[in-house]
Amino acid sequence: MDLSKKPFYLDEEAIRWVEETLERMTLEEKAGQLFCVNFKNGEDEEIDYVYNTLRPGGCMYRTIPTEKAIRFTEKVRKKADIPLLVAANLEKGGNGIVQEGTLLGSPLEVAATDETEMAEKLAAVCAREAKAVGANWAFAPIIDIDANFRNPITNTRTFGSDPERVRRMGTAYVNTVQRLGIAASIKHFPGDGQDERDQHLVTSINDLTCEEWDSTYGKIYASCIEAGALTCMVGHILQPAYTKYFNPDIRDEEILPGSLSKELMTDLLRGKLGFEGLIITDATTMAGYTLPMSRKDAVPLSIANGADMFLFARNLQEDYGYMLDGIHRGIITRERIDEAVTRILAVKAALGLHKGEAPITLEQAEKVIGCEQHKEWARECVDKAITLVKEEKGVLPLSVERYPRILYYPIESDGGFSQYRTEAVAGKIIRLLEAQGFEVDCFAPPQGSEGRTPPMSDVIDKYDLILYTANLATKSNQTTVRIEWAQPMGANCMHYKNDVPTIFISLENPYHLLDVPRVKTYINTYNSGDVVLEELIKKLMGKSEFKGKSPVDPFCGKWDARLS
Repeated sequence: MDLSKKPFYLDEEAIRWVEETLERMTLEEKAGQLFCVNFKNGEDEEIDYVYNTLRPGGCMYRTIPTEKAIRFTEKVRKKADIPLLVAANLEKGGNGIVQEGTLLGSPLEVAATDETEMAEKLAAVCAREAKAVGANWAFAPIIDIDANFRNPITNTRTFGSDPERVRRMGTAYVNTVQRLGIAASIKHFPGDGQDERDQHLVTSINDLTCEEWDSTYGKIYASCIEAGALTCMVGHILQPAYTKYFNPDIRDEEILPGSLSKELMTDLLRGKLGFEGLIITDATTMAGYTLPMSRKDAVPLSIANGADMFLFARNLQEDYGYMLDGIHRGIITRERIDEAVTRILAVKAALGLHKGEAPITLEQAEKVIGCEQHKEWARECVDKAITLVKEEKGVLPLSVERYPRILYYPIESDGGFSQYRTEAVAGKIIRLLEAQGFEVDCFAPPQGSEGRTPPMSDVIDKYDLILYTANLATKSNQTTVRIEWAQPMGANCMHYKNDVPTIFISLENPYHLLDVPRVKTYINTYNSGDVVLEELIKKLMGKSEFKGKSPVDPFCGKWDARLS
């Protein structure tokens, strides 16, 4: 490795620090550097447990209060003999590391603005707010392609289904976040979004041909690598075409996911794409990682086959033992562990950590986290992203004079109807509508069996508008995100759409037209934050234009969903 070149660009002093640090480390210390551990809640007992086991190269903690994040980071710094990489899922804004952080917008929301500058603003918010509490590593940008609308993971976490837009915005994020002193991690190589399955639950598959992969994911990764991305996260995702290209004799049952595959990490990512930065696995607690082979074999094999860092552990003491055993048995050669640790140290030096880390204080952090500029950018993103996908002529804009009485159908993941007057999102929508002067009733499923339910005229004669909001966010460890309609017989389906003007708004998932294909007015907002709800009402009332451009196919390839 030439550490003076891309992506590290180290000077002589930094290279000397890397070499001297590596030279004085014991084998056990090197093995510890391979681990990026999870300090989930930022508690002292977590620090004690980790440091009684090993000396990690990096860590991550989930979203916690700012004051606690600063206190915890300071404690971890004091424990570390070698500066730590401190990571966070900085995908949507500073809210990925601290509770008070700014939610600028989901990547899909950013993509809906179709402005590369908005991706730069997203990265700037992430970098500034993360640095304020001592973080230095973004597990972002996600440069997956949302090619399969059934995928429960990619969805709003991506910059959409157009590879060129994903490339443009992903590269902009890398450039900006690293210019501001945070290492980027392009993910999830070799690319999620083709399969409809979740790698948290199963080893998923990117089934493109080599030529198809080259023209889509390959171009995106090449662009981000050219931009100087310091790190890359490999997922628990198979890419059979390229695996067989580099290893023609491999049997199907021998094909491994990116996080374990020599063909994908060493031959494709390092060899063909020329990536010289740090490779880290995705979380090894996922079933997609544990299913291909016994964990005692998998842990060292990830490093042997090309990964430089191992993300999380099922049991840290056990996994550290597996890693050491793999080193002693020669699965990981001394050359390979030195190469991996060199890259880990080089990232730290590229961030300037070898010169000492800047002090962090609550006073300074509070000036940055949730600051007015970041809030203004978040509102700008929302304003430019909310997308009017299809519209029945003459229904919009809303006014109290035209639609004084609204029947409201909230669709929430926790079910039920009685709680909607106080429920966080639906309750806010009701209060926003009532503040405009509308009379809002919440739908309740009718009682009675078929043939004895209340007459249709009870609704048709009473209400001037029907409004649906769906607040069903995709997330890991689930398999589908579909609307589950109420009993009896889909009581809250669109039975009245031909008699009462009806609007359907999806707050979190852009693909609900699959389940409401014949609704005539449909809107996507891409997240359900307070700013989104406020801007949504303005647009419904005609006080602001709909500006968003859908970054995915909201019609899910269904011809009937396009009908009005």
